[in-house]
Amino acid sequence: MTGKIPEETIEQIRSQSDIVDVISEYVQLTKRGRNWFGLCPFHGENTPSFSVSQEKQIFHCFGCGAGGNAITFIMDIENIPFVDAVAKLGNRMGIHLDIQNDSMQKSAGNYSKAEENMLNAHQFAADFYHHLLMNTEDGEEALNYLLKRGFTKEDIETNGIGWSLSSWDTLSILLQREGYDLDEIAESGLIIKKENEQSYFDRFRARIMFPIRDEFGKIIAFSGRILHQTGNDAKYLNSPESPIFHKSQVLFNLDKARSTIRKSGQVILMEGFMDVLATNQAGILNAVATMGTSLTPQHITKLKRLVEKVIICYDGDNAGLEGAKRAAELLQAERLKVEVAVLPDQLDPDEYIRKFGPESYKKILDKPQSYISFVIMHARRNKNFQFENDILQYIQEVLEQLVDKSPVERDLYIKQLASETTISVDAIYTQFRKLEADNAKTFKRNSQKVGQTVVNDIKQKKKLNATDRAERLLLSHMLNSAEVVDRIMNSSNPQPFVHDEYVAVFVRLIGFYEEHESADYQRFLEVLDDSSLRKIVMEAAITERDPEQAEAEISDCLKQLKKHGIESEISKLTHDFQEAEKMHEHKRALEIAQQIIVLRKSLSAI
Repeated sequence: MTGKIPEETIEQIRSQSDIVDVISEYVQLTKRGRNWFGLCPFHGENTPSFSVSQEKQIFHCFGCGAGGNAITFIMDIENIPFVDAVAKLGNRMGIHLDIQNDSMQKSAGNYSKAEENMLNAHQFAADFYHHLLMNTEDGEEALNYLLKRGFTKEDIETNGIGWSLSSWDTLSILLQREGYDLDEIAESGLIIKKENEQSYFDRFRARIMFPIRDEFGKIIAFSGRILHQTGNDAKYLNSPESPIFHKSQVLFNLDKARSTIRKSGQVILMEGFMDVLATNQAGILNAVATMGTSLTPQHITKLKRLVEKVIICYDGDNAGLEGAKRAAELLQAERLKVEVAVLPDQLDPDEYIRKFGPESYKKILDKPQSYISFVIMHARRNKNFQFENDILQYIQEVLEQLVDKSPVERDLYIKQLASETTISVDAIYTQFRKLEADNAKTFKRNSQKVGQTVVNDIKQKKKLNATDRAERLLLSHMLNSAEVVDRIMNSSNPQPFVHDEYVAVFVRLIGFYEEHESADYQRFLEVLDDSSLRKIVMEAAITERDPEQAEAEISDCLKQLKKHGIESEISKLTHDFQEAEKMHEHKRALEIAQQIIVLRKSLSAI
């Protein structure tokens, strides 16, 4: 695989790819000292432990151990092989590689063969639908409808919008001709298997087709809009949940918006993909949307890695405002800066743009309400201040939002409450102090529980013993000198490592040095297709070693590993001795005892 790209080209792409720029497209990084830090994209965390060194051009997570360079980061984050990652980075800087590699056309990494087939079938279907829309009489009416709705041909091309025929099984027949297993494709929701029959029909018929992509641009689902609504047909028909499509994880348009989101430092969160497309037409390119589901922790994790500020722009009706409040509270709880753009007249973004135009829409997005202002506005809705209960409920809801705010904000909003409700400022402050005291007690109890959990976690976290440290340090020296590997291979113990994963790395390192003349741990990282092995190599690569005391360090490591091997053998023989004694096999027990004595003598001689 690696032989298809010249080594000098790989080095050129690696050296010209600034790792901070590359990773910043996926993770929000903040500079602290000489390095950059962010939330690790490879495991869930709330405190940044993901470090990027611009000087060394490497990344490392102190939480999960992930690490590597720009190329291996792309391999891990997109679950693609080395050749694809190099090609992707090459394209990023204008170096286009002509590589004939099947994996370039399909998913890799964590996808099963069946899931790869589903992804390929979705791409095939999208190409077919798009061709029908743009190049056939069957798609002419749908194309004219889109153009009248404000879509340009460039919009249609960019988003891969298409048209599905009204016939029942056109796509099913084509997929079968292409050699797809229709049972697999039916599981993805693209086609439907008839009950009690070995035949299939298309899920989407006579609909404008909008591809749904994951954050890396792979088509995983569709939403089809009917052109002529008759009977009980739904206006929009979406793909069902499938092995490749999980609504709780998908943010529509994230693949296209990521770069703009990173540059602008904020993301606009919307309810529906049509709102995002309308927003894009208005020239605003940092919008994403959930896919028919409320905001989930998975969605929030993706957003946190990219930005600190989220502007929520949901529909202006009651349901939209309720959804915006729920989303705002979830985002606020994750310490994101949240603002809410409220649309008037109960309009959704698409309707507002068509009615009032892009410029008016941009003004609303440019001046959204702060989180606290929106929550107060929401709390005031449907309340009648003629009734005492409504006044008390309104005050309580607002005060709950002021507990962790600054004194200035508290004073401002408490005076506003007093003005609105005719309740005195002193009375409201009294209520606030009681609420604050109750919250402080609850926080203290929870903090004690959390603190104990953290202590327990620290106690349970595996500490490196002498053998672990010896393996890591020895591998560190091997990564920096091929001569160390040669010397050990020609010694009396040509395989010194204890743990299987280190043995696996050692075997691959031997092969690497057979092809490469000099040590280069970054290049070695790239030839490892197992991310768990890359973690081991990265931990070893950043381990401190003393080049001036290399011989002594290597010798100490080999002694420790040899000592561990002997101790393990003594432990095994001691168990065998005890078993022989139980079985009254005295001759065998004596032989084992003699072996143990010899091993103990050799151990003391180390």
